[in-house]
Amino acid sequence: MLNKEQKPSSRNSIQIDEESFEKAYNLYWEKVYAVCYNNIREAEPAREMVQDIFKSLWERRDQLELDNVKHYLIRAAKFKTFEYIRNKASRQKHICLNLQGKQQFTNCTEEHILFNSLKEKINLLIDTLPCQCKRVYKMSRDQGLANKEIAMNLLITERAVEYHISKATSMLKIKLSEYSYSS
Repeated sequence: MLNKEQKPSSRNSIQIDEESFEKAYNLYWEKVYAVCYNNIREAEPAREMVQDIFKSLWERRDQLELDNVKHYLIRAAKFKTFEYIRNKASRQKHICLNLQGKQQFTNCTEEHILFNSLKEKINLLIDTLPCQCKRVYKMSRDQGLANKEIAMNLLITERAVEYHISKATSMLKIKLSEYSYSS
């Protein structure tokens, strides 16, 4: 069975050798598995935890001072499952953040493509405007000139400039109605 040996600290502790390790494994592996499985409800990770716990017990057998192997194993199983749950939650949070970042990137790329498509369509529509209307519209929108400046440059009245801009914007609104949305 498990050997008890008197330590200098006057505590009764258990020394683990190969035989006592096998006995502890045979006696307690099902209980350790049950603790792991009941906490996480996943069979394979629970089996891996049991392996890790007993592996750690074997590797640390010379450093450990155990009063009760069963209590040690059950406590180790609880810690292992809590660690698993914490890491799983952290991984899921990381995955969610990563997916959100990709979603934002995807939306940004999609919006950029749609913007370029709309800009191209607007330019094509502007090119279909009558010559004077197109010239006035481009001077207003592309060059940012005021109506008075456009009128002086083209030797037309400000009222004519307003007419051409109004005509161009009306035509664009009609032709681009598929791009409008209601809030």
